[in-house]
Amino acid sequence: MLSRDELREHLIRTRIAGDVATSRENNLDHYASLANRDPSYTFGLSFEQEWSFRDILALMAKSVGVSPDPAHHAGQDTIDPDRTIDALDAMADRIAAALRKDSPKLLFATGHPTGLLAIHLELARLARERGATLLSPAEGWAYYGSGFGRRRVIRYLGDVAMLDDRGGFVHTHDAAPMEAMIAAMGGERPDLVVADHGWAGAAAEAGIPTVGFADSNDPALFLGEAEGKIDVVVPLDDNVLPRYYSPLTEWLVTGVSRAS
Repeated sequence: MLSRDELREHLIRTRIAGDVATSRENNLDHYASLANRDPSYTFGLSFEQEWSFRDILALMAKSVGVSPDPAHHAGQDTIDPDRTIDALDAMADRIAAALRKDSPKLLFATGHPTGLLAIHLELARLARERGATLLSPAEGWAYYGSGFGRRRVIRYLGDVAMLDDRGGFVHTHDAAPMEAMIAAMGGERPDLVVADHGWAGAAAEAGIPTVGFADSNDPALFLGEAEGKIDVVVPLDDNVLPRYYSPLTEWLVTGVSRAS
């Protein structure tokens, strides 16, 4: 496994952190949309605080490492790689704690099948090897969400939930699929949800212990973390080449293995 310094260098070189591809303009647009409580950006979460645009920017500077300067309107923005690594360590500890339970039950889901799926698949495999039951509720449930009026279906690959659109797994921010999964479980709840986007937001809103991944332009999960609804959120670019996540995933798997 890489050392911390080597992992930091890898995160910066592959732009998982450091100078990321997500632009400052895109970040600020999403922060403003969340401040206005646009449901496309709340990821299924409700918030106790008002969270103005300035509040959200300040939190994202603290939790993610974007520029705190409200006058910085355009160009490059950043994710602090040390914040990423610290959050990975915290996530590993939280997953390990769940796996130490008697007959643990975990649930994995991703809205980024072309990126973050690479991480979820390895964590799900590790959880199975450690004797966990991986839940797969509402498989086959379908709805017409934000995908241009197209019918989308919950399907699982390697015990990771995603949305299928006519035979292809698709990107989504929607909370509705996780809400349907929670309804399908009835009284059964996982000990931990590992997810992103609306999958993580809806689980946390339902009071289920949740850890997740989020990009610098997806502030909702970080607000949920700040309000205590989400245990850990790892800041990272959520759509680089899947192979670039391998060292990060190895870091996580090793951390879980050591702590569980």
